[in-house]
Amino acid sequence: MTDLTAGLWELLLKGVWVTVQLTVYSAALGAFVAFVVGVAKTNRLWIVRFVSGLYMEIFRGTSALVLMFWMFFVLPVAFGWQLVPMWAAVLALGLSYGAYGSEIVRGALAAVAPAQQEAGIALSFSPWQRLTKISLPQAWPEMIPPANNLLIELLKGTALVSVLGVGDITFGASLVRNALGQSAPVYTIILVMYFVLAFLLTRIMRAVERKAKAGIGQAPEKGDGVLRKLNIRQQTEVSRDFSSAGGAR
Repeated sequence: MTDLTAGLWELLLKGVWVTVQLTVYSAALGAFVAFVVGVAKTNRLWIVRFVSGLYMEIFRGTSALVLMFWMFFVLPVAFGWQLVPMWAAVLALGLSYGAYGSEIVRGALAAVAPAQQEAGIALSFSPWQRLTKISLPQAWPEMIPPANNLLIELLKGTALVSVLGVGDITFGASLVRNALGQSAPVYTIILVMYFVLAFLLTRIMRAVERKAKAGIGQAPEKGDGVLRKLNIRQQTEVSRDFSSAGGAR
């Protein structure tokens, strides 16, 4: 560990910044794709549902790494223009994870009670108004927990970009390892780095979830993890005691 000089630490920290940029850009593209495709899969027209479903099956069924190679090496041959490695990676990750996210959007929209849509029709809302004023506000909080898991997977998936020479955490760690000839300390450090980034993302997403639920009048859950389970168990025991007392009468 003492061999990690200031220059090598700087290389790893630059890799963290590149990883954060990759995650943000890919997540933004993926969220846009997920929203468009997910909404399209609930459309009344079969052709719209077919095209969106075809997109989802293609990009969900292909390897993000192979897609990255295809965009970087095949696109120049096929179309005559070259993507820089960073944007080839963002495009591949965004399109791949957007396909997974489209199912989250579709499922959350489908979970909205049909009576809500009928109320919108009774009020002469257009399809767009029903989507933006009725369905999305109620579906949005339900999208956040699975989207959080997908975002963590995307963060870890950014390690694939190192094969294109993009200077992310994994690429920087490879250079440091080659320079020092030490694997254990270097890869232990980047394990901790990925964990810290994932933990911060989870905290942010949970704050967004609480705000989203508060926006539709849902009370935030008290406690996290063990504390929340203890609260649920306590409420169950109180309800059971109350029922037993009522039955004894």
